[in-house]
Amino acid sequence: MSRNPLVRLGELGQSPWYDYITRELVTGGGVERMITDDGLLGMTSNPTIFEKAVSGSSLYDRDIRSLTTLGLPPKEIFEAIAVTDVQSACDEFQPIHERTGAGDGLVSLEVDPALAHDTAATIAEASRLWSSLNRPNAMIKIPGTLEGLPAITRSLADGINVNVTLLFAVSRYLQVIDAFMAGLEDRVARGLPVDRIASVASFFVSRLDSKIDPWLDARGGLDQLRGTAAIANACDAYAAFERATATPRWHALAAAGARMQRPLWASTSTKDPKYPDVYYVEALIAPYTVNTLPPATFDAYRDHGQPETRIREGMAQAPAQLAALHEAGINLDDVTATLEREGVESFAKSYTQLLAGIEAKAGELVGR
Repeated sequence: MSRNPLVRLGELGQSPWYDYITRELVTGGGVERMITDDGLLGMTSNPTIFEKAVSGSSLYDRDIRSLTTLGLPPKEIFEAIAVTDVQSACDEFQPIHERTGAGDGLVSLEVDPALAHDTAATIAEASRLWSSLNRPNAMIKIPGTLEGLPAITRSLADGINVNVTLLFAVSRYLQVIDAFMAGLEDRVARGLPVDRIASVASFFVSRLDSKIDPWLDARGGLDQLRGTAAIANACDAYAAFERATATPRWHALAAAGARMQRPLWASTSTKDPKYPDVYYVEALIAPYTVNTLPPATFDAYRDHGQPETRIREGMAQAPAQLAALHEAGINLDDVTATLEREGVESFAKSYTQLLAGIEAKAGELVGR
């Protein structure tokens, strides 16, 4: 048994991924060290992460200058930068991808979040990014909006690894599971292989407490419900995952070689200082899952994580906790719908700011 808590997560069946990417991290040996020392098994990115990396450093100035002189607009400049970084990360993780039979060693790149409600455009962009990356262990992030569901099915049917992102509601997650299976069933029906296709369903965790806890505080007398909604909701999602993988429909796909679409716990950093910094990691350790940890949470868990499978305890408590929240006046459907809308808007804003930052830098750099 490993003494490193992050490595121990992997031993317990939960893959630790890193929710951050920069060129320096990938090419400077940081990823290699985390793979070797911490059992790192994958990496995720989003527009906010790239916006901070590109706008907040000079790492990409040379690329921005040269691509601008070639006449590329900001969106194409960003994609060239992002594709290069994700390809390099994929190459670092390739041995893991092979060792795990395509189950881990995956690196995600998100479609333009402004397309989250445009099915056809999402399908086209997912296909284009997948072709540009040209790596078997790349993943394309597609928001789990209502309009994203057909794009998920089509992309998987086309053999694209898909990370379904911005999931908050268990009801929507059930639709994602259906979209996932439909995509693989399409391939099986056409006699195409499914054994190397990977997919995860990224369920956002701490943001739910960040939305509900202030409401509970304002009502007063409901302190016992603080910090319960996010974990209970995630545990409910895990129960849905277990039910789905016990069905004849899934068994037929598994017999054809399909891999499970694993739940991925996202937004597992602690926003409220009243909770421990590894609060959402400890509670959701479970087999067949992924936890993508931002840098501060990754470091904190390495330092003082106490890995132990606790999902069963959470699943046992979840029905009563969710019922108590409902009785207190929390409409979880309304809250999760709001979080989905805000999540899409937030990522779209970061993407817009990213392109504006590239445009501004291009003007400065080319003028030098």
